[in-house]
Formats: sequence, C-alpha cells, structure tokens
Amino acid sequence: MTTVAASVPVLRWAAQRARLHDDDLIARFNKWPLWLSGEAQPTLKQLEDFARLTHTAIGYFFLPQPPALALPVPDFRTLRDEALAEPSSDLLDTLYLCQQRQDWYRDHARMHGLTAVPFVGSASLQEASEVVAQRLRETLGLSADARRQLPTWTEALRQLIVKAEDAGVMVMVSSVVGSNSHRKLDVGEFRGFALADSLAPLVFLNGADSKTAQMFTLAHELAHVWLGATGVSDTQAGQVPEQQTERWCNQVAAELLMPLEELRPAHDRNAPIPDEIQRLAREFKVSTLVALRRLFDAGYISRTVLWQHYQEEQERLCMLKERSGSGGDFYRSLGARTSKRFARAIVSSTLEGFTSFPDAFRMLGVRKTATFYEAARELGVTA
Repeated sequence: MTTVAASVPVLRWAAQRARLHDDDLIARFNKWPLWLSGEAQPTLKQLEDFARLTHTAIGYFFLPQPPALALPVPDFRTLRDEALAEPSSDLLDTLYLCQQRQDWYRDHARMHGLTAVPFVGSASLQEASEVVAQRLRETLGLSADARRQLPTWTEALRQLIVKAEDAGVMVMVSSVVGSNSHRKLDVGEFRGFALADSLAPLVFLNGADSKTAQMFTLAHELAHVWLGATGVSDTQAGQVPEQQTERWCNQVAAELLMPLEELRPAHDRNAPIPDEIQRLAREFKVSTLVALRRLFDAGYISRTVLWQHYQEEQERLCMLKERSGSGGDFYRSLGARTSKRFARAIVSSTLEGFTSFPDAFRMLGVRKTATFYEAARELGVTA
C-alpha cells in the first residue's frame, strides 16, 4: 500500500489546532504514534481523512513546518495563554464564512441601490462613551425601561437583535461553524466579532455563551460598528481591557444596557452586594457582572470591593451548569445563525435567479431543496 511522507510537525500542529487528543486519534488512526515518531507513514487516503478531520488543507502536510496562519481581521482579544496566539480552524472558518456572506450582501446592496448605513464609522474614541451610547439608543430605538418590562434575558437579547437588524446591521448567532454541529465554537477563544462596512455591517456572536453574556457582546460589537473598527473580541463585562478600543467599546456597551442615570434611583444601598447585583441583573436584563461593574462606575463600591466580588461571582457562574436547550425550530435558528436580513435577501435573490442555488445553500448552510423552500416560507419570502 502506497504511503506518503507527511510532515510530522504539521501533523502535530493540525491535531493541536483541532483540539484532538492522542487517544481520540489512535481510535481513528491506530498508527498515529508511529506517524509522529516517523516509524510509519499514512496512506494518501488516511492523510485525506486526517485533513478532513482536522479541517486542514492537505497541501500543508507536505511543508517542513506548520504555516503561520493569522486572523484576516484585527485582533482585539486579550490573550490569556499561548494557545490563543494562533486562531483555531473553527474561528478562521467562521470568519471566512461571514466575510463571504458580507461580500455577497454588499454586492446585493449595490445592485439594488441600497443606501449606506449612516452610523458606521460615525463615532470616535475621543467622544465620551455616554454620548455615543445615547446615539446608539436613539438609532436603535432602545429603552432601558422597556427592556426591564421583558420577562426574560432571552427576550431582551432577541429584542436587541431585531432592533440592530432593523437599523441595518446583520446579526449572526451560532455556537457551531456554519451548520456543522460537530464543530462547536469555543467561548474561551472568542465571544464575537464585528465586520464594519458602510453597506453591509455584520456582527457575529458566539452562541455557546450565555444569553446575558451575548447581550453585552452584541452591545460591545455594535460599538465597534459605530466606531468603524472591524475586529475579533473576547470581551467580558467586568474586565478593563488594556487596549483603548476595547475599553471604550466596553464603556459604551455598559452605558447602553444599564444607563447610570437609571441605575442610581434603582439602586438599594442597604442591600448586600451579591443580592443587589442579582436583583439589578434581573431588572435591567443584564449579567450580574455588568451590574457589579456599573455599581463601581457609579461610585457605589471601591475597586477593591469590585474585584473581590467579581472573582466570587465568576466562580459562582463557572459552577453553574449551562442548560442545554432543544435547539428550537430549525428555520427560526436559520434566521438567527445567518441573520434574518441576510437570509431573506439571499433567498429572494436565489428565487429571482440572481444567485445560484449552490451558492445560497453554502452560505445558508442547507443541503436540500425542500429545506430551502421551507425556509423561504418561514422567513416570509414566499407564501
């Protein structure tokens, strides 16, 4: 049986990027340890299977050393360890897919004479975060008081997404790469990203995160859009990022979701801090970490108290087990994964003959024609 001389350093690199352990690989390729030692080599079929499993271009395995892969957009993440220095194939493929969707929608907007979205790049770091947050609030038609009336965080997040889409921003939320349920996105690597564009602004949220965390990430990425700053983020509400852009976007997001002028009359100074942040989080439909940070911003607690309770709250949240939902209705999640604005546009374009079915299927993540037509009905494109 013919074997091929695959590069050992690249084999190791591909396995690490795909987060595959030796035990997992031995179960699939029983000579995996021998490949790494150089005592055996894979057949071409085995190498092709390994390339598909690790989502690696097969040509890379003939290089003496792994290629240096970088994000195609600015990286605003605060790296917590060396493993994050190189993006995973999951993050890269998600970015590439969203860039393809954005490119398609930009061409679609030009062909149909759609006007530019006026607020993209309209803000600057020199402006006060409170001023910009107010502009976002006015543009999106947001009311903190109205959000407080919503029954759940899920409803609050859904409302914010709808308002962002109505304003012209495509919002895509997914916990997997495309529609591949076997490729789950890692919250530890990134929480979201923004692709600023005057005709096709796009925000992606890592759906593996909690709903409250997604709400803050969406507000943060919208601040990126207003700033006109494309990039990947792993921002957290209570942290103070080193990068000025991330600090500013955090401040805008916090003020957008929990304005200080509304926090002050709602705050109970006599309540224990753990109880108070739980109550405020429920009232404003934000995370407890946002509520804690805003108490500090308002001058109600010191920095020492902030970090003490921040660490305690992080530990409490880490101990809570995420409840896995049923996944909901596929066609509704299709609009969530790909943005209803984008999905409706590409479905309409395909039915009108301007976009090929294979291109639409690839960007929507559907495989069957029947599924496509059912999605068209669910999205309101066809009766």
